Amino acid sequence: MTSAQLLNSTTKESVFGGEPSHRMASATVPQSVFSPSPTTPAVWPPLDFALGALACCAACVFTNPLEVVKTRLQLQGELRARGSYPVHYRGVLQALWVVGRTDGLRGLQKGLSAGLIYQGAMNGVRLGFYSYCESLGVTRFHGGSLLSGAGAGALGAFFASPAYLVKTHLQSQTVNTIAVGHQHNHLGVSDAFVTIYRREGLIGLWRGVNGAVPRVMVGSAAQLATFTSAKEWVSHTQWGNSNRWLTALIAAAISGVAVAITMTPFDVISTRLYNQPVDEFHRGRLYQGFSDCMLKVCEAEGLLGLYKGMGPVFLRLAPHTVLSMLFWDLMRQHAVKDN
Repeated sequence: MTSAQLLNSTTKESVFGGEPSHRMASATVPQSVFSPSPTTPAVWPPLDFALGALACCAACVFTNPLEVVKTRLQLQGELRARGSYPVHYRGVLQALWVVGRTDGLRGLQKGLSAGLIYQGAMNGVRLGFYSYCESLGVTRFHGGSLLSGAGAGALGAFFASPAYLVKTHLQSQTVNTIAVGHQHNHLGVSDAFVTIYRREGLIGLWRGVNGAVPRVMVGSAAQLATFTSAKEWVSHTQWGNSNRWLTALIAAAISGVAVAITMTPFDVISTRLYNQPVDEFHRGRLYQGFSDCMLKVCEAEGLLGLYKGMGPVFLRLAPHTVLSMLFWDLMRQHAVKDN
């Protein structure tokens, strides 16, 4: 889970070079996320929200294949002990090759439409809420930026949960020879929304949200905490001081490690809750909720079962963070110039 709202809470100067205004040119990087947040951006807030959401959607196009692989790895061997099931996906590169060979190149972009809806809705709500916290002065308090980021992430995850549900269903779908997890067999994004609504009602579209909210809260908080400190540390070293691209890339990679370690268990649980089949009473056939899912995974698959798909989680986080920040930063510069 990476986000353009990191820039709102870490630094108001241009990350990739070139200050869009005299105010941004004089901004400095805070000592840490527990320090007071700098002044709010000069871009009109509704436009800023839209640009942030659009930037994350653009980054999603490039990182969606890793999302497909991550979903397959997390569903592989569901509630089965190691060695008792066929292993179709053995790693990131091998899984990408298997998906591309079996489902074609379009298979690597399964669930992209739902992913774009999720990124736009989630980041629009998240950026909006975070900016609102800024306007209230919440982020100027010690730890306010971190708490606002976590709260904004939880709110965004709740509103965008139906899109993530459909995305998970579509990304897990494939031919029987390499299928993992329950196969919902939707015909497309619109068919998935309609089918779920007709079968389970409006509440069914939010099935699995109890795993999504803690997932985004943990990821958002960990990312805010590590990216800020890592960027400050890298920028003060001689080998990273003169290259802002390198600084952002290294900081994103360091942040990616921390987020992957802390968020992957929540990501696995969220994927399982979203993808599980339901009975005639619209209750999950495999898991009753977040804690039940965690206990069953640990019991059947061991503690390492909670870290399935960690490789693609990390490989997705760093480029998604850099790309979303890059797109967001460039669009903000143009918006400020136009104004």
